[in-house]
Amino acid sequence: MYEYIIGKITAIYPAYIVVEVNGIGYQIASGNPYRYSGKMNQEVKLFVHQVIREDAHTLYGFNSLEEKQLFLRLISVSGIGPKSGLAIMANDDHEGLISAIETGDITYLTKFPGVGKKTAQQLVLDLKGKLGELSGELTGSVVMELFTTNHSALDEAISALQALGYSERETKRVHKLLLQESLQTTDEYLRAGLKLMMKK
Repeated sequence: MYEYIIGKITAIYPAYIVVEVNGIGYQIASGNPYRYSGKMNQEVKLFVHQVIREDAHTLYGFNSLEEKQLFLRLISVSGIGPKSGLAIMANDDHEGLISAIETGDITYLTKFPGVGKKTAQQLVLDLKGKLGELSGELTGSVVMELFTTNHSALDEAISALQALGYSERETKRVHKLLLQESLQTTDEYLRAGLKLMMKK
């Protein structure tokens, strides 16, 4: 099993980034791939978790060991797979997530794609009282900016939301709201879009 990868980011897509290590390009799934745009062609260290299935071997990447540990706790819950776990991790408000689990805020938890009332209740049941050591450590996660402007940045953000599992109907609603914002980068649009999804 891999702990981390150090390599150069060579490509960014809505659902993953490509990190080149010794001439091999690794696809690494990320909740917000565009946070790495400011690091294109630069060396990065990503903590990774590998999931092996019959039809795929997938690497999931995180900025810090604490983010990876939170992801592992999430996918240990019945009903939360790696894709759902990554969609939950895409929202940078990890403190809000931990707080919602600790207080049993089912309404907040069901706003994530693929999380219904039963799964939200299971999250609280399985993780309440077990995330305290991660609280506070997650706020220092590395945030990187994307330097492209215009509506292509918005379109990329919408594609990333769809890759996380939000429906076309949900992303159309958010698209209209984001058009009214004066944002510049895909990362900014994606963060704003995730916040709007949590308000639905």
